[in-house]
Amino acid sequence: MLLQKSLLVIFSLLLLATVINGLLVCLKPNKDWHELTLRIRTWWIIIILFSLALISPHWLGLSFFALVSFMALKEYLTLVPARHADRMPILWMFITIPINYWLIGVDWYGLFIVFIPVYMFLFLPARMVIAGDTRHFLRTVSQLQWGLMTTVFTFSHVAFLLVLPNDNQQTGALLVLFLVGLTEFNDITQYLWGKSLGRIKITPKVSPNKTLAGLLGGIGSTTIAAMLLGPLLTSLNWGMALLAGLLISVSGFCGDIVMSAIKRDIGIKDSGTLLPGHGGILDRLDSLIFTAPVFFHFIRYFYY
Repeated sequence: MLLQKSLLVIFSLLLLATVINGLLVCLKPNKDWHELTLRIRTWWIIIILFSLALISPHWLGLSFFALVSFMALKEYLTLVPARHADRMPILWMFITIPINYWLIGVDWYGLFIVFIPVYMFLFLPARMVIAGDTRHFLRTVSQLQWGLMTTVFTFSHVAFLLVLPNDNQQTGALLVLFLVGLTEFNDITQYLWGKSLGRIKITPKVSPNKTLAGLLGGIGSTTIAAMLLGPLLTSLNWGMALLAGLLISVSGFCGDIVMSAIKRDIGIKDSGTLLPGHGGILDRLDSLIFTAPVFFHFIRYFYY
């Protein structure tokens, strides 16, 4: 019941944003509200699919997150240069996805935690060597390893929260809701604090909009939100919820600027066009790629 109430609150907030956007379009038609409208429409799709994944049986929820990993990896591979000889290693990367999520589904944590970081880490370069093409080998294997680690391994920690040992299915779903909600809230508050009070640039050559005020404001806002929501949605007490909020806000900032550095190195602004108004799927997952494993292991170490 708590999960349904939480989702109802989210949908109510999104409905309010939709109404406000409609009023702005009507009252100020001279301004361009097209991007805002696209963003809200895309959020409707994202939240509906995300909500269905949370309330569905575990196998269906895991299938949803596996599909997200597939699309994220596919998008990533379109951004980095690939060699003709890498076709089979790339195929093995995609084969890794169902295996990784199957390990989550059967709750085989011991193998899950080493499958990609150890076994696939060793297997991919060995498989690439068989093709006999050594041109840009180190650069290529590094790019493939990074893509597999971020889009599949680290992101799949979100899905693993669903199947942590718990008394009922909603416990895991509420942990996912807590993590994803705070990660997005952190992104928004850092942006708002940075826009309103930001003067000191933190990473001007990577992400000029990132300011010290935005970082500190986001950390403070997210930590307070975690203290309030943690005891309501999860088994965290206020002290542990505060620590969780601190971890999520700091790691979320790191994920954002790291992915910004990657896109700047490639020479693009957005990772794709899959999500109108938002860019690509990696543009939405950048912070979550970092916050998911940090929060998952925090929860698993202290509570499971």
